Amino acid sequence: MKELLFVFLGGGVGSVARYLIGRATAAWIGAVAFPWATLAANAVGCLLIGTLGALLIKGQLTEELRLLLIVGLCGGLTTFSTFSNEAVALLRGGNYGIFALYALVSVAIGMVLVVVGGKIVSN
Repeated sequence: MKELLFVFLGGGVGSVARYLIGRATAAWIGAVAFPWATLAANAVGCLLIGTLGALLIKGQLTEELRLLLIVGLCGGLTTFSTFSNEAVALLRGGNYGIFALYALVSVAIGMVLVVVGGKIVSN
């Protein structure tokens, strides 16, 4: 039961952080066809999970912190389902170029930021 509490608390914080990142991104960029808010939240989450994953590998995260931060926080912050829904909406709307850019940039930035996060801990 203790494990579920850690995931629950981290997920709640991650979900609120995602919402706030989305609001801040929308306020900064405005209404556009490209889903910047989801990209921003996922990018932050990828950098964070890369850093936390490296700490976990080094033995510097307890199981409780792994559940709280990696499973909960990063799980609540990042969202593959929203990414997928937005990508399909772009396709349905005939925005093929924006769809391709969104899909490629999301995956590339995500992978690069996981690596960068890991390098932050390594240095």
